[in-house]
Amino acid sequence: MEEVKKIMDLLEDQMSKAITHLEAELVKVRAGKANPSMLDGLYVDYYGAQTPLNQVASVNTPDARTLVIQPWEKAMIKPIEKSIIDGNLGFAPQNDGVMIRISIPPLSEDRRKDLVKKAKAEGEHAKVGIRTFRRDANENVKKAQKAGLPEDLAKDAEDKIQKLVDSYIVKVDKHLEAKEKEIMTV
Repeated sequence: MEEVKKIMDLLEDQMSKAITHLEAELVKVRAGKANPSMLDGLYVDYYGAQTPLNQVASVNTPDARTLVIQPWEKAMIKPIEKSIIDGNLGFAPQNDGVMIRISIPPLSEDRRKDLVKKAKAEGEHAKVGIRTFRRDANENVKKAQKAGLPEDLAKDAEDKIQKLVDSYIVKVDKHLEAKEKEIMTV
């Protein structure tokens, strides 16, 4: 019994990490609204060290179509601007000497469809990961059965594993549905 609980706890932990990863990836799929997390992953040359953008400047969204980057040091404006351009995000930063503004262009219908495809691909990655965790958990149950776990407990564990997997697949689908709605809303 203790062994089955360990297997279930590990499975749940792995699948919740898969959902967390999916959420992080879906945030990066921009839906036409300005979001400070669009710039996550950008690094700035901060006196010779590659430093995350959010550690050298504050990033705000005064409205749905604008990002404002306020460096904590004036000398960082040029490196931040270079980082945004080099990041190849499709943004044209406007530097006024004090802060950088980025206008987020509205998305075309084709671009929206591409973003939905990208979101669905991320969802599929999450589902593949969840199924892999299911396979590993079922293999662990079989090992436990060989080590003396009664057959009826092993069957119960496999049923519980499948129910847990199904619930996480539903969570993935809900995240994708919400993201698709967000992307397609003009």
